[in-house]
Amino acid sequence: MKYIVFILFTVLTNAAAQLMLKQGMLSLGPLSFTADTMIARVFQILFNPWVFAGLTTFAISMASHLYVLSKVELSFAYPFLSLAYVAVAVFAYFVFREDLNAWRIAGIAFICVGTVLIAQSGRGGAAEEIAFTPMSDQASEYTR
Repeated sequence: MKYIVFILFTVLTNAAAQLMLKQGMLSLGPLSFTADTMIARVFQILFNPWVFAGLTTFAISMASHLYVLSKVELSFAYPFLSLAYVAVAVFAYFVFREDLNAWRIAGIAFICVGTVLIAQSGRGGAAEEIAFTPMSDQASEYTR
């Protein structure tokens, strides 16, 4: 549980990246590609300030996730990323005025319950510390 701050940072930066990408695509308007404008349009998308910021934030999120994966089990860390769906849905409701109907709210509730259950599985105390010790550290302890 001591890496929960890094896990939540990963979730929030992932959600923020999605919101920035959406804002960027909204600012560009409807997309249409033709053979002679495709390359120019791709560069226009990539260098849109919102899209560029979103991609940069997503890269930060991935770096944070890689750090988390080096410290905790994948089966513990990965399900937390589903909280990004929750954050995106809530912020999209307020920022972009997207629909947040009963079905979406029920889905969000299920995601939250599932994430809480998974978080509870990470409360292993001393056993958790041993499980998350890198193999090279464990091997060096046994050879002393």
